[in-house]
Amino acid sequence: MPFRTIIEPFKIHSVQTVEFPSAERRRDAMVDAGYNVFGLHSEDVIIDLLTDSGTGAMSTQQWAGMMLGDESYAGSTSFRRFEEAVNDITGFSEVIPTHQGRAAERILFQVLVSEGDVVPNNTHFDTTRANVEFQGAEARDLVRAEGTDPEVVLPFKGDMDIDALRATIDEVGVDRVPLVMMTVTNNSGGGQPVSMANLRAVRAVCDEHGLPFYLDAARFAENAWFVKIREDGYADKTPKEIAQEMFAIVDGCTMSAKKDGLANIGGFLGLNDPEVARDCRNILILTEGFPTYGGLAGYDLEAIAVGLHEVLQEEYLRYRIRSTEYLAEKVMSAGVPIVRPAGGHAVYIDARAMLPHIPPHEYPAQALAIELYLDGGVRGVEIGTVMFGRARPNESDEPAAMDLVRLAVPRRTYTQSHIDYVGEVVVDVAERAEHLRGYRITEQAPWLRHFTARFEPL
Repeated sequence: MPFRTIIEPFKIHSVQTVEFPSAERRRDAMVDAGYNVFGLHSEDVIIDLLTDSGTGAMSTQQWAGMMLGDESYAGSTSFRRFEEAVNDITGFSEVIPTHQGRAAERILFQVLVSEGDVVPNNTHFDTTRANVEFQGAEARDLVRAEGTDPEVVLPFKGDMDIDALRATIDEVGVDRVPLVMMTVTNNSGGGQPVSMANLRAVRAVCDEHGLPFYLDAARFAENAWFVKIREDGYADKTPKEIAQEMFAIVDGCTMSAKKDGLANIGGFLGLNDPEVARDCRNILILTEGFPTYGGLAGYDLEAIAVGLHEVLQEEYLRYRIRSTEYLAEKVMSAGVPIVRPAGGHAVYIDARAMLPHIPPHEYPAQALAIELYLDGGVRGVEIGTVMFGRARPNESDEPAAMDLVRLAVPRRTYTQSHIDYVGEVVVDVAERAEHLRGYRITEQAPWLRHFTARFEPL
């Protein structure tokens, strides 16, 4: 059978109008936003690749499920359907709903993490890192060495460096390591997957020292697909079987259902330890809501319950990963440097390589993200020194490991022609990259500064 294009495994049921703001309007909008793409109004954006979190389209089955939403304050039937779906996939005995993933992180770390602790991870994402540091602890990234080299092509660049994990435990002492985490897929490192072999190796180290092991499971289904197509022994397993095996390795997870829950809002904590779960529920009641709704409406719980099963369908995952690869191939063929291989949910442009004349402390990835918007109305996001660099008094920022622009593709939202357009904008900007200039921060918050910082061009 000849190779054929992998088509979207769905039909479009309803549409939302896309605005086409002029170049002049885009320029004014960027100035008003303080040169921060987070400050742009959605109607001023043509193609929005800022994030894949909660920005996807829901299915007819999800919308139908929402009509069943039981909005009872306590004991909702929608919670039971949600709990059954999470139990089925993760196997965790304790399921705690939250309004999104960062709420699950905050609650878990408030219970487990103390000042002076060190939390190892392959790479913490922004809210995970901030919630660890808010507890007065250190969020330490231990991704394998190749994971910070955009040009290296390996099947599992998201793996943790096991030797570095052992060295960290030896250095700080077991008593200062409250848990070990792994992010699947590794968002800050280019959306790179983690192998089952590496998860087992981390589990073995945790067992040696009696440490709990948790997943940041926001993109668990995409990671399961990469395991299926790249890791020996998994080709004949279904994504659901692989996901179940993945969760069986760990003691719990935080989850943003806005990613591989295919929902617009929601998340959960999954655990096996009833004492930790009890303490987490006490905080949940204080800050989120009763344990059978956790800050969510009943109809949100229904949408997530359906989405958790839809996300593991093979035809969906094949299309999802291929659509991201398609954009990667389009820009790479024009010589644009990206993190290779393509991530599961996004293409990450290597701004440091594209704009070598802009030093990290002048934020090359921020400059590139701004220009992509000014040129074609495409909104991506900086994953670099703005997001992860360290501000130093009277000095330039300590640079992040990489300066990337993430083009995160919302699930079931854009067609191939949209992606073709994005590729054309990226290539057009790349052709005049030498003319771009850096930026400086004029205003920033002490936590997660990238969301609200204001900039000015140099």
